[in-house]
Amino acid sequence: MRKRYLAGVLAAVMAMGLTACGGGSTPTTAETKAEAKTEAKAESAGEQSAAESKEEAKTTGGKLVVYSPNSEGIMNNVIPGFEEKYGIEVEVISAGAGELIKRLSSEANDPYADIDFGGVNYAIYKQNPDLFEEYVSPNDKNLPEEFQNTTGFYTNYTINGSCLLVNKDLIGDIKIESYDDLLNPELKGKIATCDPATSSSAFAQLTNILLAKGGYDSDEAWDFVGKLIEQWDGKVLSGSSAVYKGVADGEYTVGLTYEDPCATLVADGAPVEIVFPSEGAVYLPSGAAIIKGAKNMDNAKLFIDYLISDEVQQQFGDNLTIRPIIASISSKTLTPIGEIHTITEDIAYIAEHKNEIVERYKDLFASLQ
Repeated sequence: MRKRYLAGVLAAVMAMGLTACGGGSTPTTAETKAEAKTEAKAESAGEQSAAESKEEAKTTGGKLVVYSPNSEGIMNNVIPGFEEKYGIEVEVISAGAGELIKRLSSEANDPYADIDFGGVNYAIYKQNPDLFEEYVSPNDKNLPEEFQNTTGFYTNYTINGSCLLVNKDLIGDIKIESYDDLLNPELKGKIATCDPATSSSAFAQLTNILLAKGGYDSDEAWDFVGKLIEQWDGKVLSGSSAVYKGVADGEYTVGLTYEDPCATLVADGAPVEIVFPSEGAVYLPSGAAIIKGAKNMDNAKLFIDYLISDEVQQQFGDNLTIRPIIASISSKTLTPIGEIHTITEDIAYIAEHKNEIVERYKDLFASLQ
């Protein structure tokens, strides 16, 4: 738009010059000064336009490498749109959040990726501050205050909640409304889950259960976790996608998972339904961050800006099964958040005590095998 405007200014200046010459009269001193002033402005505008073009050329095109644990629905919407808008070729490497952090740590001296898209939250940042590049997007100010980039290093772009996914063809008369219902003996060995030590969604489920059952340090809550582990009958899947896919494919009756991919399955007609546990569901922000020493730094910053632009957030609300983080944009596909019983996680506490929680879980799991 600015280029067209500046082109119009130049055309107008040229037209004024032609009119003056065609009239056959000698310009006055005032007219000569005004014309010279206009030409100077046009020249300055042309230089500014050239500078803008140079800046655009610097920040578009080229490559971007993205590590991500996100579902296919998110990736298939965000990545092609970014590539088309900016002419940037994006390479995506998908893996679990924990696996990606290990990879980033091993590559710290020579990073391969530019962006961690979806594998960053407050706890992960606090435990791995040296892996990420400081950057606050100019769009960050449009987010609700509680979700803004206060650390300076990672940007929240959506919120997602823990849930249960039930296979309607397999559940029969078994009631699933709460975490308590998972202790039904008929469900032993039929519950899909993955490892909280390596999966962010499984860890979110663990802390959700602890919070709902009395607190992160509560012996009563940990006793409940122990009973639930016994219900798994030793079956722990490789990653978060194996959980919801296992339920949808009929390998498991119910799964401990998260809202986004489950809502996609429902929309696609899979024989599943989402249950938000009556004890309360925790909703947490998902973040993205630039990798320290990224080789495609300008493109990485552009990607962060893109994620929290009105354009992409509106796409989340209209087309995807994730919740926009901009409060004024609502989801057209998900249960209104006001209809879900939610409970609030102590994010700072979890960040400080994550290792302790994981180790206590691992000890408990090992003792029950």
